[in-house]
Amino acid sequence: MQPLVLLFPGQGSQKPGMARDLADAFAPARETLAAIDAALGVALSRVMFDGPADELTLTHNAQPALLAHGAAVWATVRDAIRGRVVAAAGHSLGEFTAHHAAGTFDAATGAALVRRRGLLMYEAGVARPGAMAALLGEPDRPIEEICAQATAEAGEVVPANYNCPGQLVISGEVAGVERAMELAKAAGVKRAVRLQVSGAFHSPLMAPARAGLEAALAEAPMQDPAFPVVANVDAAPVTTAARARALLAEQLGAPVRWTEVVRTLAASHPGALFVEMGPGTVLAGLVKKIAPEVETVACGTAPEVEALLARVAAPASA
Repeated sequence: MQPLVLLFPGQGSQKPGMARDLADAFAPARETLAAIDAALGVALSRVMFDGPADELTLTHNAQPALLAHGAAVWATVRDAIRGRVVAAAGHSLGEFTAHHAAGTFDAATGAALVRRRGLLMYEAGVARPGAMAALLGEPDRPIEEICAQATAEAGEVVPANYNCPGQLVISGEVAGVERAMELAKAAGVKRAVRLQVSGAFHSPLMAPARAGLEAALAEAPMQDPAFPVVANVDAAPVTTAARARALLAEQLGAPVRWTEVVRTLAASHPGALFVEMGPGTVLAGLVKKIAPEVETVACGTAPEVEALLARVAAPASA
């Protein structure tokens, strides 16, 4: 029986129409989305289904929408696959969805947490405007060194996402990010592209948001996860609610070490099928660049759910 590793995407994967076909096809998906709408007191599912894109992209909508989509998929397939799941991980806010799947908290609690997280991040971005940029291609000097030089010369900037070899994201003060982009290009990076975001996520500029998120996490009912969730902060498996609380708060200002997360999962679970639960295939694409030997499947639409259910129900080949 092939073990399964669950992956949950982060902000940027949302799109109008997300999860609509799941709600049409599967009662557990409908029930999960309705429970999240009720918990938030807003018709989040309407924004997910119908947009407009500008409204869905708002941080306090995009984050719970992505959790809701992942939770709807998980509710639909959980009974069929949970005996095979050996670990999970999520990119940035996706780590909250991973914890929901692991039973650390229910879907309504998770959605409320990430909506609060999104609001706190937006407010921090308004209070101290910042920027983020993607760097494509390998620089011929360490990104940490580039950021340190840009910080000294222009403004604070740090590595924010180690997405895969050849794909980094930096975050910080606008002048620092712009200087780091110049230095990265001089160091051989092929492209440096500013991202459309409302703040300098995963940087020290998010510090004002941390206390509010810590308070929300402290009040949220949580229990130890049923399977390990590999954390963004240190790429180590989380097995207790206390550790989950600490790392989900720390994650706000810390880099997403996705390359290390995937390598940890691949080394710990050789032969596992990595299942991306949510809209799109961003994480599956990153996994292929980090650990090409790993088999991945997408599970975000009704046909993809049907395919996964058929696969796990099929008798093992001789």
